[in-house]
Amino acid sequence: MSLTIGQLAERSGVAPSALRFYEERGLIDSERTTGNQRRYAKSTLRRVAFVRTAQRVGLTLEEIGAALAELPEGRTPTKSDWHRISRAWRPRLDEQIRRIELLRDRLDACIGCGCLSLRSCALTNPGDTLHEQGVGAVLLEPRAPAARDPAPADGD
Repeated sequence: MSLTIGQLAERSGVAPSALRFYEERGLIDSERTTGNQRRYAKSTLRRVAFVRTAQRVGLTLEEIGAALAELPEGRTPTKSDWHRISRAWRPRLDEQIRRIELLRDRLDACIGCGCLSLRSCALTNPGDTLHEQGVGAVLLEPRAPAARDPAPADGD
């Protein structure tokens, strides 16, 4: 039994545009009719559920694609596959949880400032570690150090 993209969208709760995107990324496959319409195997419902569940726990499409690539060509993940794959993701998810808990625990130090650019910002610049990267807003994600601006002229 095969499903049209509309049927797959309706049954999975995922928009057709997202299904096409998943297909472009190699997460799901379809076959084409003589009229060039997509047709999906019924088992694609499980692959879509796998992708959506993995996204809900914060995994990237790249991570999901890598996990699906470990399966035999086009095979739908089984309960055993999910168990094995989810165990492999556990350290990454534990680190994500640790960072979120740290953010939560430091959030009350930021209420009231709102700018996230103070030298004492406990959320994004604990201990003023970004001072060597110049002036301006602190960085929310690590990146290469920016060149320092020249010192201001006297009187500035």
